[in-house]
Amino acid sequence: MSAVTQAKRIVVKVGTSTLTYENGKLNLRRVERLCKVLSDLQNSGREMILVTSGAIGVGAGKLGLPARPEETEKKQAVAAVGQCELMFIYDKFFGEYNRVVAQVLLTGDVIAGGRNRKNTENTFGELIRMGIIPVVNENDTVAVDELVGSQIGDNDTLSAVVAELTRADLLVILTDVDGLYDGNPGVHPEAKRIPFVPRVTDAVRALAGGRGSARGTGGMRTKVEAAAMANRAGIPCCVMSGAVPEKLYDLFEGVQIGTIFGSKKR
Repeated sequence: MSAVTQAKRIVVKVGTSTLTYENGKLNLRRVERLCKVLSDLQNSGREMILVTSGAIGVGAGKLGLPARPEETEKKQAVAAVGQCELMFIYDKFFGEYNRVVAQVLLTGDVIAGGRNRKNTENTFGELIRMGIIPVVNENDTVAVDELVGSQIGDNDTLSAVVAELTRADLLVILTDVDGLYDGNPGVHPEAKRIPFVPRVTDAVRALAGGRGSARGTGGMRTKVEAAAMANRAGIPCCVMSGAVPEKLYDLFEGVQIGTIFGSKKR
């Protein structure tokens, strides 16, 4: 747990299912609590980076759509509406706790390598040095990888990429379950949470199952793959419930929460 409790630069990823109600509209109380906790952690001397999903889900809710659209062009249009709403809310809530945020929208070609990647790393570095909290999302309005399933892909993967780009000490993925279980807790009530996974294996992937909620694009499988990607870069990852953002305090105080993947090696 020392790699977690001593982590200074932390990427926190929050999913659509955590940010919204079942009807797709923003859960404002939860978002405000998340912003308060991240602001307080930043005040304590940690460096916080937020990777957020939700542009399409929030856009669909704002437009009164009964479900996420299926057509790529409509997804892009809805994402444009939702991203505007997301950043308005983040700016408002973080601002109430005297924190400045910056929107960073990424696409696969930007982070693939070369000068664009270096420029992206430099931008993150300068934002962090200035005490600004980067709020990161994939640019769904122009990038179709996630939308059509060819995968930068999902924002779980994006969060691992951002953790590597920023040389983070820890990746935390907030989701609608409290970690990886040894069985499907919805089907098997006796299933137990796995507190620590030293290495992601095929057996671990099999436990992760498939797709997530109707409001998101991922599921536990994408979170396990993101954890594996972070671990390969020497970055531990914690997958935990985002229902109570204040539990992040417990995590950094050494309480065993969620599932920790890998250990610090660099």
